[in-house]
Amino acid sequence: MSIYPLGLRLEGRRVLVVGGGSVATRRVPALIAAGARVEIVSPELTPTLLGHVDAGRAVWTPRRFAPADVEGAWLVQVAIDDPEAAAQVSVAAEQHRIFCVRADDRDAATAWTPAVTRHGQVTVAVTDGGDRRRAMAVRDMVAGVLEASPPAAPELKGVALVGAGPGDPELITVKGRRLLAAADVVVADRLVPGMLLGELRPEVELIDAAKIPYGPQAAQEEINRILVDRALQGRFVVRLKGGDNFVFGRGGEEALACAKAGVPVVVVPGVTSSIAAPALAGIPVTHRGVAHEFTVISGHIPPDHPDSLVDWSAVARLRGTVVLMMGLKNLPVIAERLIAEGRSPQTPVGVVQEGSTAHQKSLISTLGAVAGETAAAGIRPPAVVVIGDVVTVAEDFTPAAG
Repeated sequence: MSIYPLGLRLEGRRVLVVGGGSVATRRVPALIAAGARVEIVSPELTPTLLGHVDAGRAVWTPRRFAPADVEGAWLVQVAIDDPEAAAQVSVAAEQHRIFCVRADDRDAATAWTPAVTRHGQVTVAVTDGGDRRRAMAVRDMVAGVLEASPPAAPELKGVALVGAGPGDPELITVKGRRLLAAADVVVADRLVPGMLLGELRPEVELIDAAKIPYGPQAAQEEINRILVDRALQGRFVVRLKGGDNFVFGRGGEEALACAKAGVPVVVVPGVTSSIAAPALAGIPVTHRGVAHEFTVISGHIPPDHPDSLVDWSAVARLRGTVVLMMGLKNLPVIAERLIAEGRSPQTPVGVVQEGSTAHQKSLISTLGAVAGETAAAGIRPPAVVVIGDVVTVAEDFTPAAG
């Protein structure tokens, strides 16, 4: 059977979904994303669908379907596995000349839901005469091509602040990788996964921010200047940083500098190593019955430094997890200060070096012994330090290699 492919503009238009189970749970988000006025008729809903209703993104009528429900709908999605009940919906939709998607019987439907992939402004939908697996395989092949291709020209404006993740090149977000493939200029830090840079097009200007020959503050001013300068030349600039740009990454300063110069900024959050590195070593920063909070602290300044903004006495009193970033050099004085402020020397401590990479290395110790044991083990930066009882969870859990 030949079909006629069509893209529906559902913004502000009523779409009826009959059923509140797993199929509806998969279908409703795309309808919401398209701007449809989603109305669900079902005696019960999954918790996820209830969340959409509670947030005002969908309306729920808690009862079984009635033929009058289709009136005024532009599209009907049948998401139930009862053939007789689904047929009633089909008949009502047919009588009102409304296209109807059937999850239970595609041959009885007047419209099909294709296998879809989305990349920026590009949406690709694939159907294959009822062979769903083949359609999904083709969809995935197209998705692979799109991920490796630059976006359309209208998207390439200004600066994108992209978090590259903790070190494994596969942990950058899909959007981050897509924008990186489109960049004319990449300003990268030393903690960026090197394999990502190896994928750049030959003509891309790569600026190693770690090699800018100025002091810390002057270097940041120069990075800001480069971002603005290249963007005002009409080139698309990606500022690529390890982890997340806004977790001790000075992304806020860069965003403000661009805004002051009238340069548009896209923010693409990254997976922060403050959470990822401990997780990859088997340490959850929160754990039921153990820790209901976690605090992330920059340890690049020692506790007694006049520029320190950390209230170490308050940190010592916390019952939750403390995560130190950039704190390996100052770990001896930080541990000493926390103990002096009342934290037990027996408090478990985990240290994870270069989390998510082939060089990942971890150590479990205590607050009183961690400085010496870390030095003896040869742990080197970058490393994340986790302080708290959640560290003991790692004793019973070792993540498998992905």
